[in-house]
Amino acid sequence: MSTTVPPTGRDAVPWRADPYADALRNGHGPLFLRRSDGWLLPLEVERWCAAPDAADLSALRRCTGPVLDIGCGPGRLVAALAALGYPVLGIDISEAAVARTLRLGGTALRRSVFDSLPGEGRWGTALLIDGNIGIGGDPAALLARTARLLAPGGLLVAESAPVDIDERVQVHVDDGRGRDTAGATFPWARLGTPALLRHARPSGWRLTDQWIVGGRSFVALRRRRRNVRDARDVRDARDAPDIRSLRRSSHSAEPPNNAAVTSSQRARNTSAGRPVAGS
Repeated sequence: MSTTVPPTGRDAVPWRADPYADALRNGHGPLFLRRSDGWLLPLEVERWCAAPDAADLSALRRCTGPVLDIGCGPGRLVAALAALGYPVLGIDISEAAVARTLRLGGTALRRSVFDSLPGEGRWGTALLIDGNIGIGGDPAALLARTARLLAPGGLLVAESAPVDIDERVQVHVDDGRGRDTAGATFPWARLGTPALLRHARPSGWRLTDQWIVGGRSFVALRRRRRNVRDARDVRDARDAPDIRSLRRSSHSAEPPNNAAVTSSQRARNTSAGRPVAGS
C-alpha cells in the first residue's frame, strides 16, 4: 500500500493555472492533462459545463442523505442535487470552479479533499465522478480519506475508466496551444473498475453495485458499519452537516496561500478512458 502524502500548499497550483480557469470560465476547451512522455488526456470541459447527462443521472439517483461532491468542478452535479432537494456541498481547489458552482445556485468551498472539511464523518454520500478517483495520484489514500468523511454505512459513488487500467502518472494542465502556462507537474491516477475495487478493500469498502451508461463506468461502494450505533440510517437529519450555514459562508473562497489547500485536485476522464498521442 502506498504511503504517498498528497501535495500541500503551493503544490496545488497546477489546478489554478490559467488554461484550466479559462476553460471553466468560457465553458469549453481544448484542455488536456499532458503526461511527462507527451501523451494527452482530453478533458471534457463542455460536458462538465452542460446539464447532467444520462450517465450523471444514473449516479445521482443512487445518492442518499447529505452529499459531498469531491472535485466538483463547475458544479453541474451540485446544482442538480440541490434542485432535487438534497443537502449537497461541492469542494474544489479551483477558484473558477467554485465561482461557477455558486453561480449555478450550488454550495461550494475552495478546499481539497485532504483538508479539514465540514461534517467529517457525517456525509451520507460522497461522489468521485469524471475521473476524480485520480486525485493526488494515490487511490488507496483517497479512498481511505473518503471513508473517514462518510457516516458509518455511507455510500461512495465513483466513476472508473472504462478500460482495465491501474496507472500512476505525472501530468500538467495543457490547453494544446503550446503556451507555457500550465505550471508544475503533479501526480495523477487512472483506474479501471478491477483496480478501483482492489484499492478499496483495505479501507473497508464493499461493492454494492456497478454499471455502465453511455460508455462510462461506475461503482457504488458502502462503508462498513462497525457497531450497533453505526447501524442507524445515515440519512438521520439530526447528524447531517448544516448545509445552510455552509451556503452562507461559501461565497468567500479560501485565499490562494491557505495551508488547507492541498492536493492537485481535478481531472476528468474521456469517454473512451484513454489518452491520445500528443504532437
